[in-house]
Amino acid sequence: MPSDVQVTPVRGAADRTAFIRLPYSLYRDDPNWVPPLEMERRDFLDPKKNPFFDYAEVELFLARRGQDVVGRVAAIKNPRHMEFHGTKEGFFGLFECVNDAGVARGLLDAASAWLKARGIDTVLGPANFSSNQDWGLLVEGYDSPPALMMPYNPAYYAGLLETCGFTKAKDLWAWELSSSTPPPEKVARIAEKIRQREGITVRAVNLKDFPAEVARIKEIYNAAWEKNWGFIPFTDREFDHMAKEMKAIVRPELLLIAEVKGEPVAFSMTLPDANPAFQAANGRLTTFGLPIGLVKLVLASRKLKRLRLLTLGIKEGYRRRGLDAILYLDTLRTAKELGYTGGEISWTLEDNHLVNRAIESMGGQRSKTYRVFQRPA
Repeated sequence: MPSDVQVTPVRGAADRTAFIRLPYSLYRDDPNWVPPLEMERRDFLDPKKNPFFDYAEVELFLARRGQDVVGRVAAIKNPRHMEFHGTKEGFFGLFECVNDAGVARGLLDAASAWLKARGIDTVLGPANFSSNQDWGLLVEGYDSPPALMMPYNPAYYAGLLETCGFTKAKDLWAWELSSSTPPPEKVARIAEKIRQREGITVRAVNLKDFPAEVARIKEIYNAAWEKNWGFIPFTDREFDHMAKEMKAIVRPELLLIAEVKGEPVAFSMTLPDANPAFQAANGRLTTFGLPIGLVKLVLASRKLKRLRLLTLGIKEGYRRRGLDAILYLDTLRTAKELGYTGGEISWTLEDNHLVNRAIESMGGQRSKTYRVFQRPA
């Protein structure tokens, strides 16, 4: 680390504000960056408001050169991850840095040292704060903004991590799909036969019965992903918190539950890609006491044309039976009826061949690659 750079833990309100606001200066001239709402970032880092802190430990670090903040990182100890996977893995996240390998090394070494002192032997990341939120580093696909709740970073970040000794642990893929491209006739025909033969019904979520619907989806979600790399189950408080946040933007017609003989066995969640609206607000709902950002956010949200298929889960015992194709087809049809032009399916594991082949069969094209890195603590 350069001798004129200091890395210190975040202490006090001024440090926390500096930590939150660093990206706004780093990405000032990048047209593809999507500024998060500052109030949301404050809530995300607040142990009283984010249920992740019910069981996890997080330490925030800032790098300064003189009076200028030049980098930040979070060190994350997640006991639920270690218990679920039987490892001593910890995470780094919320990484932002100027293009300086020495600054990056100082930040990542500080995070690693903090984790090692707490019994961690391997560091993975970036994770903000776990695989249940956005994680991975963008390594391919810098030509367009990210989809809703997907990360974004400068192209030089991968080089910084590699210089600091990090190597690839796993790649995550994003796929582009247009609602104007009809699905292959053979796929649609087979899916409809399966729907009839298996007695599968697909319905939209009932927002009037929201708590019960959330419970049904939560049960499917935690069962569907239990064997996936990097997965940890949501706690009840985490899932309910996420559901409450998403309720404001969800289109119930695009939140689908598949049932077999009345039993919920699969679901898919597709959300309007609200990132253009967040770009319009530029991180703030008010300016000089006036709701300028809020007005921009509302106006831009009325013009959204893209979607993100955020998750599709099927209980074990019901996989390889065409449920994924049925949910994809119903989502595509509904999206077109609602006037959406297409969007992104993300993310999938690079080695989840079953899911990736299903997306390709529907006309999906790989558009972005995100990488999770690792190194010894």
